[in-house]
Amino acid sequence: MADTTAIAAIDAEFYRTADEFFPAQRHVGLTYDDVTLATLYSDILPRDTQLESTLADGLCLNIPIVSADMDTVTESRMAIALALNGGLGLIHPSLTEKQQLSEVSRVKYHVQGLIQEPIKVAPDQQIGDVLELIDKKHFTFRTFPVVDAANTLLGLLPGHVVKPRHAHRKVRDALTPRAQVQTIQASQLGPDPIAAADRFFTEHPGIHKLLVVDQNDRLHGLFTLSDVERIAQEHNAQFKPARDSQHRLLCGAAVSATRNAFGELDRDRILNHVGALVDRGIDVVAVSTAHGHSLGVGQVVRMLRETFPKLPLIAGNVTSATGVEFLAQAGANIIKVGQGPGSICTTRIVAGVGIPQLTALYLTSRAARQHRVTLLADGGITKSGDIVKALTLAQAVVCGGLLAGCPEAPGQIMEIRGKMYKQYRGMGSLAAMEAGSASRYGHARHSTQKVAPEGIEALKELSPSLDRVLAQLVGGIQSGMGYLGAANLEQLRQKARYARVSSAGQREAAPHDILEVKTEG
Repeated sequence: MADTTAIAAIDAEFYRTADEFFPAQRHVGLTYDDVTLATLYSDILPRDTQLESTLADGLCLNIPIVSADMDTVTESRMAIALALNGGLGLIHPSLTEKQQLSEVSRVKYHVQGLIQEPIKVAPDQQIGDVLELIDKKHFTFRTFPVVDAANTLLGLLPGHVVKPRHAHRKVRDALTPRAQVQTIQASQLGPDPIAAADRFFTEHPGIHKLLVVDQNDRLHGLFTLSDVERIAQEHNAQFKPARDSQHRLLCGAAVSATRNAFGELDRDRILNHVGALVDRGIDVVAVSTAHGHSLGVGQVVRMLRETFPKLPLIAGNVTSATGVEFLAQAGANIIKVGQGPGSICTTRIVAGVGIPQLTALYLTSRAARQHRVTLLADGGITKSGDIVKALTLAQAVVCGGLLAGCPEAPGQIMEIRGKMYKQYRGMGSLAAMEAGSASRYGHARHSTQKVAPEGIEALKELSPSLDRVLAQLVGGIQSGMGYLGAANLEQLRQKARYARVSSAGQREAAPHDILEVKTEG
């Protein structure tokens, strides 16, 4: 019989735990492609792995993915889509305070399945006008709520009368009157609106649309049977939406260390804005700068912790254990790690600073464990395998470039030589700083001083929908966990064994010696 102890000892010599591996590599900074994870015995199928990650008390994600607080990555549409998939979006701070509050409200008051602004028609329109609208907008439906100028519900225009033969008839002469239209008041939806709509459709066979009104009978929204059935099926999905205790989608927002004309922190402005965010139901606030281990960031975090003792706070960015200790002692719950690893970040080139990401994550993870805070690995992630490696040391990852090409990201879509692209820029780029991110890099927003940008402007090829991109990323994470026999993320951190990879090993890891005819996706 083979000596299994001796065989295991051989493996242990080459595949080392984090506390063995990284100190042995202390003379060199390592990033994701410099390291690989060793496979272990597994009785875990990838599809059975669990990806829940608790970032702070009351802040639990169902997938460990956070969208970056960048103006070409995260506004309300991205945050809604990511939260519906179990993650978290951080609304960027380059918006005006009023705009950011509005974006947060859109996320927090989004009701999945509820069409909050349904297409409506007026009673004085002709059926022909409605047909023209359907043709112009390529609508696949023909039933419309009918409202007056005050948005009061007057009835429902049924699809069976929206035909060319009735083109000259007025909508008011063809609608189903209000008294015959089944509705539900918004206050009756309760904590689970989908369940309420589902019960309604079960109790009223033959009805395919449910109009939601307020107490004054003004149209509030619309449920369709097909949407409710689809969402009911999603409730049985492995990864459920990330919600707060009131069943609202999770949402975060980043704020800047705003200063007044005298160069002092504008305490009143910062506190008033964060207070307004809290009133809107914000789940976490991020104080994000390029250099989180600094006096100004510490002052803002401490000020917010004193004023909002229960509000989860993200702070960063840092790459050292002392940086984590500094922010944790100031009151941060979650620390962002990463200086210069992003694909559009030039901090390391311009300023000559920054630590390769895996080395930074190891150092910060040891301090985080001691101070009982969690880590977000921010930057440098280009594929799902990088996420698996990051999650051996951090509780979640922040993705920018991976999500910037999705339709849900802000920015215009443009066509160049037959290919579709979206704008993507670093928050340290000149354009982003002019738009409002200058304070993130320690500059005044409208300074006439010469500023050295620490980011570039670029284009990302248009990606599939966020749902599809996340499905690929999550599938890769689960696959990696299956190879390590890890049923959850805590086991992944415990079981991870590392090995250094040579440049030849890096080439070997990617497709090689072939003519590639079909790419992923």
